[in-house]
Amino acid sequence: MPDYLDAVRWDERGLVPAIAQDAASGRVLMMAWMNRDALAATVAEGVAVYWSRSRGRLWRKGERSGHTQQVRAVRLDCDGDTVLLSVEQTGGIACHTGRERCFFLRYDNGEWIADEPVLRDPDAIYPGGSGHE
Repeated sequence: MPDYLDAVRWDERGLVPAIAQDAASGRVLMMAWMNRDALAATVAEGVAVYWSRSRGRLWRKGERSGHTQQVRAVRLDCDGDTVLLSVEQTGGIACHTGRERCFFLRYDNGEWIADEPVLRDPDAIYPGGSGHE
């Protein structure tokens, strides 16, 4: 594995949080996890590759939905424990709920309010269910 991976402070499970940010707008689209193989694949392929904790395997963002993330820059924070991906989001949808981003819930007076629209019905994105990539 390349040396740059040694600069990352992986947690006890060998993971690091990865934040995907829209390259044009700067809006935070989503957060996922990466292991060494996911980060190495992301750098090598130029597309976002994450580690799915629920499936125990690598997943390429958009492998089912077609909503891939073309990586424009990869950054590591000052503590070495968070990766930031600057991406171009294919189709303008990063969230499995059919929204632009996963951060569509806003706290307001004791409750969470969905304040961003569904751009595409999740059932149309993921025929047969589940929703998560």
